[in-house]
Amino acid sequence: MEAHFAHHHIKGTPSKPALPISRAEWKVRVDLAACYRLCALNGWDDTIYTHISATVPDQPGHFLLNPFGYRFDEVCATNLVKIDLQGNVLEGSKYRVNVSGFAIHAAVHMARPDAVCVMHLHNVDAIAVSAQTEGLLPLSQHALRFYEQIGYHDYSGLTLTPSEQIQLITQLGQHPAMLLRNHGSLVCGRTVAEAFVLMDTLDKACAIQLKAQAANGRLSMPSVAICRQTRDQLIGDGSPEGVLEWPALLRKLNALDPTYQT
Repeated sequence: MEAHFAHHHIKGTPSKPALPISRAEWKVRVDLAACYRLCALNGWDDTIYTHISATVPDQPGHFLLNPFGYRFDEVCATNLVKIDLQGNVLEGSKYRVNVSGFAIHAAVHMARPDAVCVMHLHNVDAIAVSAQTEGLLPLSQHALRFYEQIGYHDYSGLTLTPSEQIQLITQLGQHPAMLLRNHGSLVCGRTVAEAFVLMDTLDKACAIQLKAQAANGRLSMPSVAICRQTRDQLIGDGSPEGVLEWPALLRKLNALDPTYQT
């Protein structure tokens, strides 16, 4: 018989979902809630907008998403909403989701089975770099992680049409990251931890670029050979990133506010 995680209601937090949750799903829920809280701590949230989605283990076509109308710092393991690929709420959750906002995530999840976690943010530094014609430049070690490993998608308004979904996933390809021109950032992780670490690296790379450009001096960039060599060193053996960083980040979050686990 499948083991199920016991949930305890804490005053002031949402009650547990109606149906039992497997240990595997509960772990993803806790990690995803932690990811939302860490994004809020970093100032990457946009009031109640943008999303981080994760696939539900052993439930093909099912995903977890933040409840629409909640800030990132209010998200916890039990109020994450389980939805299908069309954004329909499953299992009688009392929360609703931003279906149109999930369209980007749905397209990526459908095209990229490896994308267990998809983060789409309106982080300010990433938007600023996305608006630059040349995009992300190899100006820092952080940026070199994405050398020839980042896609770009031109802005086409608020609504993501089916044809634009196709364009987006084509431009993303197998890259781990994308800048949506004049809009925001997107990363794909094989785990929640990997998605967060990739976004952290991308955000820092964008911030460094903007500061370097603001100095109005001549910019120094490594050779193509060094850029590729460093990227390959940073990727290493290709195993998911974030394994070492994630426990440290959770310790930080636990010390500040452990309610994401409820």
